[in-house]
Amino acid sequence: MIILKIGGSIITNKDSIEPEVDYDNLNRISGEIAEAYNNESLDIADGLIIVHGAGSFGHPPAKKYKIGEPFTNEEYPLKRKGFSEIVLSMKKLNLCVCESLLKQGIPVVPIQTSAVVKAYDKRINDFDLKMIKTYLKEGYVPVLYGDVVIDDKLKMSILSGDQIIEYVASFLASDRVVLGTDVDGVYDKNPKIHEDAKLIEKVSSLDDITQLESTVNVDVTGGMIGKVKELLTLADNGVDSEIINANKPGIISKCLQGEKVKGTKITKKQ
Repeated sequence: MIILKIGGSIITNKDSIEPEVDYDNLNRISGEIAEAYNNESLDIADGLIIVHGAGSFGHPPAKKYKIGEPFTNEEYPLKRKGFSEIVLSMKKLNLCVCESLLKQGIPVVPIQTSAVVKAYDKRINDFDLKMIKTYLKEGYVPVLYGDVVIDDKLKMSILSGDQIIEYVASFLASDRVVLGTDVDGVYDKNPKIHEDAKLIEKVSSLDDITQLESTVNVDVTGGMIGKVKELLTLADNGVDSEIINANKPGIISKCLQGEKVKGTKITKKQ
């Protein structure tokens, strides 16, 4: 089974004030997924889960309503309003993603994350995986996404797509995890502002990325450092992962079909 995560910065215009889908990227990526999915010599059709990020549909309202931060009882009605706004906004993005994939012939099933997951202090503590297992068994492709969820300690919190893939891959015994981001992988510096940034091809410990927190922009889900921390936990559970550049045409298709592409591998420390 393969779990593919597509970053929100790829399929949306993340810096847009209003939610905006990047249909050029979304439709291209859907086509690449379909190319690999329909390759009869591979086993992808036997098990594929897609998880996508929030981008401009989730991050701006999450910041606006300060989801995940402490609040008073008087502030709770406003927080609930923000919660509902994010839930509806993310469902809209998920619908756009699923429609694009379905047009390519992929039998997708949207899974509303906030309806199947609860958290405690920003970490998953209850995730109903039964229907996901059933859909996989019947040949469907579940599509989950980063979302806002009920939190038994904080009332509500943001659940990143990266935490979702770490949890699902661990409990469903995934064979491969692929993250499509807007850079080639993990760098020693932010490659968007440092021309001399060097790609780190293999990460097995946080010691390998000690400079990341001060050099990479951090969003409400933790940015690149947040991704790597989740993937290192996954590696400790025996599942390796790859971070690749989904902005480059053809990379996702090649990676899903087992071809070597430029990127960073996250693996257990030997």
